[in-house]
Amino acid sequence: MAEGQVGQRTVLVVDDEKDITDLLSYNLSRERFHVLVAYSGCEAVEIARKNRPHMVILDWMMTGMDGLEVCRHLRKQSETENIPIIMLTARSDSTDKILGLEMGADDYLTKPFHIRELLARIRAVFRRLERARQKDNENIIVFKEIRMDLNYHKVTVDHVNIDLTAREIKLLAFLIKHPGRVYTREELLDAVWGNEFFVEPRTVDVHISRLRSLIEKEKEKPRYLLTIRNFGYKFSDEH
Repeated sequence: MAEGQVGQRTVLVVDDEKDITDLLSYNLSRERFHVLVAYSGCEAVEIARKNRPHMVILDWMMTGMDGLEVCRHLRKQSETENIPIIMLTARSDSTDKILGLEMGADDYLTKPFHIRELLARIRAVFRRLERARQKDNENIIVFKEIRMDLNYHKVTVDHVNIDLTAREIKLLAFLIKHPGRVYTREELLDAVWGNEFFVEPRTVDVHISRLRSLIEKEKEKPRYLLTIRNFGYKFSDEH
């Protein structure tokens, strides 16, 4: 992503009217955003691709490539597909708003607008993205050579994909999130299987055995998934 000062967010302003870009640039700069400006759709696509701003403020009604077409281009390119877009337009019909959102805009503001409302919407979009990012990060678990991405149900050991069932992933994730703590079979059943009926405690043993065969270098001498005699299991973080 493009940066001004360290940690400063970059906003690309796109409008073919210089008065509008000057107004937005001035107010965004006052709010400590680093501002890039494009006066056409083609220029906007190129600047966004090269600089990858944190947000695009995009006018709909431009000559040549309009805002909708810019949206399509940005969403099709891997470098720009996730950049949030706020669309500005004089079109107030609800059908137009729906169309703009369906084309990839994250928010939609009708002209004329108050600059404080635009700034509030910019901050709101950034807050939503930050919450989503934090949630995604919470679903990524890394312990030494084991990496789990719970968003995509993907597990790798030493960068090699491991084929686990959804239940095995849930069990492994639960144990890794509570390293060193010993759980009985019944506690693991309650945490991982929940209220399912007719699940035998020995089911946990079967799942632990399979996990060991896939993530441990030596199944018979496990380093991580340890049996605590006469009690249950724990995930060891001591190695």
